[in-house]
Amino acid sequence: MLTVKGLAKRLPDGKPLLRDISFQVEKGEFVAVFGESGVGKTVLLRCVNGLTAPDSGEVVINGDGGPQRVNGKTGKELRRLRRRIGMIFQGANLVKRLSVLENVMTGRLGWINPSRSLLYGFTDQEAERALEALEKVGVKHLAFRRAETLSGGEMQRVAIARALLQEPYLLLADEPVASLDPKNASAVLDCLKPLTAQMAIIGVFHHLDIVRKYCTRAIGIRDGVVAYDGKPDVPRDVLNAVYGSEPRAWPVAAGQ
Repeated sequence: MLTVKGLAKRLPDGKPLLRDISFQVEKGEFVAVFGESGVGKTVLLRCVNGLTAPDSGEVVINGDGGPQRVNGKTGKELRRLRRRIGMIFQGANLVKRLSVLENVMTGRLGWINPSRSLLYGFTDQEAERALEALEKVGVKHLAFRRAETLSGGEMQRVAIARALLQEPYLLLADEPVASLDPKNASAVLDCLKPLTAQMAIIGVFHHLDIVRKYCTRAIGIRDGVVAYDGKPDVPRDVLNAVYGSEPRAWPVAAGQ
């Protein structure tokens, strides 16, 4: 599904951020990426979906036929690959003046001719598929509300529905519940976990209880390399090593 091999990325000042990141992810996995703030977790996800170009190494996706390298692609080639890689951001990134349904339908933009999206909009069939995606995440009743009227948890579920409309085989989630209270965080994660039946999910998380409950695997990053790749019940000594010292209060619940 996904192979990352020898990926490296420097900061604008030339300082190494990611030095040699390598791992593989298969369909059905829900992988948590963890590590100190500023270690490069978000940059890693952006390299995977082609939003950021690594300085060296490879990102290879294998979902539509044979393996296809993401880095090095531009224009139509990159657009074609990226439409199969869903992305959920911490802030949901909805267009707040649009309705929930319209926001979800933007998930099809990578599949249609740009001129059609500008001149003719979306079809009734695409709208129906968007409603089905909203129903999957439990917010179909909000379809005709303006996005700006939603709560944080509702926005994130709409963002998941939008990603589902891309028909991705890989879903990236960059701290999707970091700003949510425990109840809404659980609602969002309960929507994400079943999706592994049809795709692989890689998420950035900071709460150990979330990793243990929802994820099938955890990857810890330290000093630009993979310092841990194993079971989601991360041992205390590994946490100490990844974070450089014993965390005085390793977070155990979102919002606490």
